[in-house]
Amino acid sequence: MGCAISSTDELSALLSEQKAAFNAQGAASAPQRRARIQRVIDLLVAHHPALTEAMDADFGGRPQGFSLMNDVLGSLGSLKHARDHLEGWMQDEPRPVFSPYDQLGAQAWVMYQAKGTVGILGTWNAPLYTLLSPLASALAAGNRAILKPSEVTPRTAALLAQLFAQLFDPLEVAVVTGGADLAQVFTAQPFDHLVFTGSTAVGKSVMRNAAQNLVPVTLELGGKSPVIVGRSATLGTAAFRLALSKTTNSGQVCINPDLVYVPREQLEHFVQAFASAYREFVPQVSDNPDVVAVVNAQHLSRVENLVQQAARAGARVVSLPYAQPADGQNRRRPLQLVIDPPQDSLILHEEIFGPAMVLLPYDEVDQVIAQINARPRPLALYYFGDDAQEQRHVLSHTVSGGVTLNDVMMHAALHDAPFGGVGASGMGHYHGREGFIEFSHMRTVLKAPEHDPRREWGLLPPYGEHFLAAMLAQVTAN
Repeated sequence: MGCAISSTDELSALLSEQKAAFNAQGAASAPQRRARIQRVIDLLVAHHPALTEAMDADFGGRPQGFSLMNDVLGSLGSLKHARDHLEGWMQDEPRPVFSPYDQLGAQAWVMYQAKGTVGILGTWNAPLYTLLSPLASALAAGNRAILKPSEVTPRTAALLAQLFAQLFDPLEVAVVTGGADLAQVFTAQPFDHLVFTGSTAVGKSVMRNAAQNLVPVTLELGGKSPVIVGRSATLGTAAFRLALSKTTNSGQVCINPDLVYVPREQLEHFVQAFASAYREFVPQVSDNPDVVAVVNAQHLSRVENLVQQAARAGARVVSLPYAQPADGQNRRRPLQLVIDPPQDSLILHEEIFGPAMVLLPYDEVDQVIAQINARPRPLALYYFGDDAQEQRHVLSHTVSGGVTLNDVMMHAALHDAPFGGVGASGMGHYHGREGFIEFSHMRTVLKAPEHDPRREWGLLPPYGEHFLAAMLAQVTAN
């Protein structure tokens, strides 16, 4: 098979060779696409112990069970769904032909054509899933791919490169490894499509680089995903489910709740219910193997600074399960609730992406909606409550990438529904048929009839005396 690639020259050469192989082969058949996806599935099934071990080492503490659930099983779900449905997605779509050619035997259809080579940049917080879930869609659409794992999880990246090199011809799927300098070069290559998962700031850079070659992009970014706890919500249920969500990867998830709006008169009750639930999930932190560590010292310092800045400005901070001094040798940290920080606090404007969450009391739901709409569009929005009218009001007056009602983050687990952002939280989708379409060129084909009546109808030059009148007669409002 192939070998791992880590240099700029090798990357450029590989892309050229992949494109040449794509052009030479033509459209990949359904069996070829299924076989490629199956090889990725087989890779995960055979090597998941080594992959979860690498993720644990990269994080400095990440439970094997969580890595299996989030990255291995999540990826397998996307891959298997694409494998089992791609043949139906591939079928041409007949389209109606305009009159009178429809009566003369003309035919029209839309074919879903592979674009060529898709470049996929993954992120560190889900180092398998953010590569292999979009890869499932790209391979289902008949593309080849080059993957660039995050340099923040180097052991996982190196192992992925090794495994793909063993199981794949690099002209089908290859992995390149390297730091931020290689990522810059990667995003400036003339791919046929580019996928990036990461921060909004880096997403802007990726889009600028892709624009040099007019490369279409799918950007899965982030933002401050808000939660509205309505007055009709069962407070204990909302607190329990939100507390559980904050144990997930220690908040290092792009759709993890950042801002939670709670009715002012219920705020203290919610804090107590949330704290009780969280302490049940996480009775201790330091030596708890169920707690995912913050990925590195730089990210830990960033989160701590956001919390400390809000505290200095007057916010109340509650540490769960209890306060714990920072320890540079142990990046497992308590969850810090930042309650009602001043409006100029950085934690209200920057994505947290770590073990912290903001609680904001509110009086009227429309005030919350106005605050949400004043910020960049979030990747996810959550609403708790049984008031159907208020639920519909929230859905119709806000815009977000996706929504879960009466829970959080669940919508992203749907294999047959699009996942993606809007505005500052991204563009484009993958998952399911929408992912297949994202990485396909929708090519319109018209097959003309044998007989062409335009000459006998007087529609070809030199135009006769009735041509203008015939055209004018068709300018109608009906």
